[in-house]
Amino acid sequence: MLLQNKNAIIFGAGGSLGGAVAQAFAAAGAQVFLSGIHLESVENTAVKIRTAGGNVHTRQVDALDKTEVDAFVSWVAGQYGSVDICFNAIGLEDVQDMPLTEMSVEDFTRPISRAIQSQFLTGTAAGRVMSRQGKGVILSLTATPGGIGYPGTGGFGVACCAIESFSRNLASELGRSGVRVVNIRSGGSPDSRVFVDAFASIGNELASQIIGTMEGDTMLKKLPGMMDIANTAVFAASDWTAMITGTTIDVTGGTTSALNYKTSHDTAFIPPFTSPENSGF
Repeated sequence: MLLQNKNAIIFGAGGSLGGAVAQAFAAAGAQVFLSGIHLESVENTAVKIRTAGGNVHTRQVDALDKTEVDAFVSWVAGQYGSVDICFNAIGLEDVQDMPLTEMSVEDFTRPISRAIQSQFLTGTAAGRVMSRQGKGVILSLTATPGGIGYPGTGGFGVACCAIESFSRNLASELGRSGVRVVNIRSGGSPDSRVFVDAFASIGNELASQIIGTMEGDTMLKKLPGMMDIANTAVFAASDWTAMITGTTIDVTGGTTSALNYKTSHDTAFIPPFTSPENSGF
């Protein structure tokens, strides 16, 4: 098992993606410590892990509260010997599908504030413990707007960019202590709760159109599911990636390298710069 004998802390373990990663960590052999501001949803994730034979503990923690975060991380390190993995997937309470010019400053800044405050608190708390250990992996999660301009994403897009920047900077400081910091960029998982809930409110036909458009923007013509993100997190947290730090692993199907809704199969358009003779160089 890739994460055998590892202690993994998950903030936001009651969410669908946080829960999926927690279950994947446990299935890979890690002892997982789940937290969230709403303990009921965290316990629901824990039940699934226990049923599958995993080793899991839960605690109610507000990832925006320094005292609670520090106490939780210190408790795991003190009682169980180490903190090997820390993953933050708390909800950002963002508002999307609205032009920036029509958005309130509160709706715009809320996800940015939540993202940076929680990532700073959880990342630095884990970083202090891991630096003393001389090892550990700190993971975060963003989405497609972290790597490309994406209209209609409000403050969420800016929050993704901020998380990725913070991840790189933290990696640059903790690397000398043997601590790795890696971000995972998702393309948006249609099977995650936020998508399922949103699609339920608009109907299957419109939901299918939206998914089709998003899939069309990818190189692979399909979106990552939650297990694609969870499996990437297991890989990134494992010793197999011992030399990967200070970067974002892109799991968007190629969307942030280029929007791929047009290919040679879809259009007869031929770019003018197809040969040195036409390039003007």
